[in-house]
Amino acid sequence: MNVFNSAPKFNFTRLHARIVQEEGAFTVRVRLLNHLKQEESAWGQEIAATIDMASSMIERLARQFCISKNCISIRIVMDEFKEGTFH
Repeated sequence: MNVFNSAPKFNFTRLHARIVQEEGAFTVRVRLLNHLKQEESAWGQEIAATIDMASSMIERLARQFCISKNCISIRIVMDEFKEGTFH
């Protein structure tokens, strides 16, 4: 996920993510918020082949917008918790 390549500068302070296992893939849904400026918010979703790819997408968004770890919430919904991980 590389959001807002040509958009104006946004300063997001919160990232809420949800990873849902659906039919062999993982849907990553995110909401980006600026708690200081309520009008600055965005949301979107992408599909990932594995849970590792899904978590990498969230990490890239957090880095892109300099969102600290304590301002990130992630909810994971999986059919089988061992599925999609590498061992």
